[in-house]
Amino acid sequence: MIRVLIADDSAFMRMVLSDLFKKQPDFEVVDTAKNGKEAVEKVLKLKPDLLTLDINMPIMDGLQALEVIMKDCPVPVVMCSSLTKEGADATIKALSLGAIDFINKTGGSVSRIDTIETEIISKCRAAAGAKIIRGGDVPRAVIKSPPDPAIHHIELPPYRTVHLPPLHNLPASSARSKLTPHLVPKEEPGERQDKLVVLGTSTGGPKALQTVIGGLPKNLPSGVLVVQHMPPGFTKSLAERLDEISQISVKEAGNHDIIEKGHVYIAPGNYHMTVVNGARGREILLNQDPPLGTLRPAADVLFNSVAPLGKDIVSVILTGMGADGAAGMKAIKKHGGYVIAEAEETCVVYGMPKAVIDQGLADEVRRLPEIAGAIVNAVINH
Repeated sequence: MIRVLIADDSAFMRMVLSDLFKKQPDFEVVDTAKNGKEAVEKVLKLKPDLLTLDINMPIMDGLQALEVIMKDCPVPVVMCSSLTKEGADATIKALSLGAIDFINKTGGSVSRIDTIETEIISKCRAAAGAKIIRGGDVPRAVIKSPPDPAIHHIELPPYRTVHLPPLHNLPASSARSKLTPHLVPKEEPGERQDKLVVLGTSTGGPKALQTVIGGLPKNLPSGVLVVQHMPPGFTKSLAERLDEISQISVKEAGNHDIIEKGHVYIAPGNYHMTVVNGARGREILLNQDPPLGTLRPAADVLFNSVAPLGKDIVSVILTGMGADGAAGMKAIKKHGGYVIAEAEETCVVYGMPKAVIDQGLADEVRRLPEIAGAIVNAVINH
């Protein structure tokens, strides 16, 4: 039984969420709190298995409460966030402080609970399965993980900086496929192009990306494309947060962006991200083809689009629910690309990496703090 505490300043929302959890056979609502101060007190007293925490509350807001909770009595936390820019920024901050996931309040409040009921329950079940241990400045939500060290930026000494020949220009392909959009023509024998790193993640990803992207050197001789399952608006805030803490440049991807070395591109929420070869270099194309399952962006769409680049691809799969990325990784592996998967012990949810590892697709299985180094090594030496 998952014992859940609900913290929200709205009496209506406390009632709605309570009714939702009470309908589930595996949830028990142990209490509710109407502000952050009450949430802290009741977490300390009741020690719930899960806390849903609104961001905007009186006396002590959700971020302030989260900091205290993660310091004094860490529990798995799912934030309740609005669609505003301020709400998105606060959500990304909460995820960096140790929250596992968030519920996106439609229209500013969860007024249409029926439209997101399945999402709320699935996210809360996954979050409740995580364990909180102390490591670094704030506790981190993981499953059976030893403490992670602080982020270490990797430096490439001058003699290891690789200057690859310019991209061989090819016309952009107009091919389209929502399942396997092989948009990049396969290279001719003997061609040498820049490496390209592609990465997929979901639950626990924002925190994991701080470690991975935050550890990459600014002179990485490769572009990096990231699919993080998030709704519109939140991916921009995530990119801005990662750019602040990283040596490497990070931005939300734009349609027709030319992929540059030493730059990271985050797929925008509600858009699939693919790659084509254009006159100016490898180019990002965004589309709103149907979701894969419920996912847009989907890692499989990106991975399948770059698979024909073969050995130029270094692919990475991090923590997340489900199996998104596994089919694309299989295509990448078939074409000679390199596959890195996060080890179970540092995954918040061991779903996406497990689907890759269980198929024998991973060339390396690494704990989270080791993945930035593994990416650099693969880009330089693979």
